[in-house]
Amino acid sequence: MVDFDEAMTILENRTRRAILGHLVREPHYSLQLSELLDVSQQAVVKHLRVLENADFVQSEKVASVRGGPPKRLFRVDQSFSLRLDLGPDLFRTDHRAMPPGGPIRLSSGLSADARRTAERIGARRRLPMSEAMEILSDLDHELERIDKERDTMVALHQQVMSRVSHSIDGDLRSYEERRLARQMLEDPRRPIDLDRFSQGLQLHSGQAEEMLGMLRERLLREIGSREGQLIAAESSVPLPWWLAV
Repeated sequence: MVDFDEAMTILENRTRRAILGHLVREPHYSLQLSELLDVSQQAVVKHLRVLENADFVQSEKVASVRGGPPKRLFRVDQSFSLRLDLGPDLFRTDHRAMPPGGPIRLSSGLSADARRTAERIGARRRLPMSEAMEILSDLDHELERIDKERDTMVALHQQVMSRVSHSIDGDLRSYEERRLARQMLEDPRRPIDLDRFSQGLQLHSGQAEEMLGMLRERLLREIGSREGQLIAAESSVPLPWWLAV
């Protein structure tokens, strides 16, 4: 599966997006796509080659019903979701593969209401159009609710970052220290990769370690002050990451 950057590079082209829009509905030949999009078949073939090399689509040769040479039929092969959140104190990207399995397996990760909708599908391979429209309407309603809740959570994340940014800007004297502090905040559950951070800002590893030590001491003081407790240790003892979180 391609990563976020490669997916964005491929999908930035409007013709490729239009091709995928047709292929997700049913497989097409390049000539069909050329006629639908009013784009030369040669250009369509080039776009299909890019999509196939990135595993967005796959193709197979199908015998011609009129006795001519076989033709290549294209269909979408990948299932994933791209997310980009952007704003002041906010930049988050995510590339998620769709979870595998049928309705029964997928229902274990759903809310009670959505689980009942999944159970209506069951193990059936086919659904009548009228029932499918009802189920899809219920799923769309649940997706809208989840999207609104996620938007609210992202906005809260942005508010927290905005408020702590005032403290960072006022208390930390150098650009590099502020960058390190914000990187810690952007993913507080994961330890900082100091080597990567140092390379990105062209710092010596010792400088980055010194800045991280300073921020650890600051976190210790803040945690102790907030909890009304004294946290003491030798200067050589690093702050446990779970304590920072």
